[in-house]
Amino acid sequence: MTDTTSQASGALSGNVLFYTQPEPISFEAHGKLGVTPADKPYAFVAETNIVPLTVTEFAPAALSYPIIFVGDQKQPVVAMGLRQGENLFVDNGEFRSDAYIPAYVRRYPFVFANDDTQNRMILCIDRAAPFLGEAGEVPLFENDQPSAYVNNAMEFCNNFEQERLRTESFVKLLTDLDLFETREANFTPRNADGSAGPVQKLAEYYAVSEDKLKALPVEKLAELRDNGALGQIYAHLVSLLGWERLIAMAFARAAAVPTAANA
Repeated sequence: MTDTTSQASGALSGNVLFYTQPEPISFEAHGKLGVTPADKPYAFVAETNIVPLTVTEFAPAALSYPIIFVGDQKQPVVAMGLRQGENLFVDNGEFRSDAYIPAYVRRYPFVFANDDTQNRMILCIDRAAPFLGEAGEVPLFENDQPSAYVNNAMEFCNNFEQERLRTESFVKLLTDLDLFETREANFTPRNADGSAGPVQKLAEYYAVSEDKLKALPVEKLAELRDNGALGQIYAHLVSLLGWERLIAMAFARAAAVPTAANA
């Protein structure tokens, strides 16, 4: 069950990456607020190197980023940088024009939170969003009712929640089939004389094992093919070639810094 207003006395809970001040949206608290298009709409992503991804986004995201699985829950995420606090795809508050923007990012400043007391989902908004304020160009409420902007956000978040549940089922399927393995992304620098330097580990993560996938019974592979999971698995595997692109982008950005400083 979902709601756009806060009637609960219990605590709210949920994953709120990017959100510093999430509040259940209501006319009483936010009736005078609106959103004004920002000059740097994605500045809030600039210091995040991984972003959650839903399984239906694997194919388009694979063209831009490595798709990996992290944590005990094996949450699928896209790697946007090689270290914490670094995002190689966001520059001056804008995503690169050729980069796919995950739904997790596009739903901001809205997010669902769990109302544990009443067992429902409540639509929240990040009150600290820089483009949210009084007399904003796009109001949150019109005639005491949620505006079309808020209703569209509710629909988007509802769809996102369905995709999130579908993603959990996908991860459970891979886990039950014991398809995951631990992998590392490594980089071998070159010394001044051209020889190979010591290997540097960039990341450790979970990925689908191609050997385990090939060892599945034919009927199980056919089942994965028919339910669409096999296509998503291959998108994930192909995306791992993107580590080389990330490394190249990191070098290009590092090389540009001194140039900019001396300009």
